[in-house]
Amino acid sequence: MSTPEALRQLLNAVAQGKVSPDTALEKLKYFDFEPVEEFAKIDHHRALRTGFPEAIWGPGKTPEQIAQIMQTMRQRSRVVMATRIEPAVYDQVRSLVPDAVYYPMARICAIAPLTLTPVHPGTITLLSAGTADLPVAEEAAITAELAGFQVQRLWDVGVAGIHRLLNNRHFVQTADVLIVVAGMEGALPSVVAGLADCPVIAVPTSVGYGASFDGLAALLTMLNSCAAGIGVVNIDNGFGAAVLAGQILRTASRITVESNPLKEYPN
Repeated sequence: MSTPEALRQLLNAVAQGKVSPDTALEKLKYFDFEPVEEFAKIDHHRALRTGFPEAIWGPGKTPEQIAQIMQTMRQRSRVVMATRIEPAVYDQVRSLVPDAVYYPMARICAIAPLTLTPVHPGTITLLSAGTADLPVAEEAAITAELAGFQVQRLWDVGVAGIHRLLNNRHFVQTADVLIVVAGMEGALPSVVAGLADCPVIAVPTSVGYGASFDGLAALLTMLNSCAAGIGVVNIDNGFGAAVLAGQILRTASRITVESNPLKEYPN
């Protein structure tokens, strides 16, 4: 019962006498959270509250714990995602969850449909400054796709060769929301925001030489951008950028529906 539609269907079935109150109670027993032994409490209610299900943070958990959490979550959600999963950890998780899939560049392990079909209107466009930024950029891209959003990618268009971006400025001009990922000095989001008429989410990465301070220099550059309309997430936080972009598109679609009730978009 982790989506509004599933909860609505259950309540309608009870009202129509198709499902008994006891059966409904059993289904709703862990409506707020469900314990997994003594080490985790799954927040099944999060998708209803926020529109996005809980994700599993991989570091610090054993492969066995990750697998148990995934198996519990899959009972309530069509997509289960674990982030920052290294290949060796995935191999152990897959031995316990055979249908788990792995996105190596993004370091995401997921239980998901084989074909990811967008269910929400709008497009999230992702730009990366350099190839070294791709793990963070792909984390954002795969997170957005698993959440049901259309994604387009444009990689390696940093300011050191600005013509690469300018030759592809149609990506910027046709975007509904932009995620711009950059390390080093972190200048790319400022350039992009000066060309874009949509929200820009800047993601600093820890890529760079010593004085980049593991992404702090890029973070400060983005926070001090002279271009308006930039939101900044934490260093290397591709996951958070994707969720923010999704919330922007979901809010836009909800406003559209409220202003024109004849249109309906998925929750």
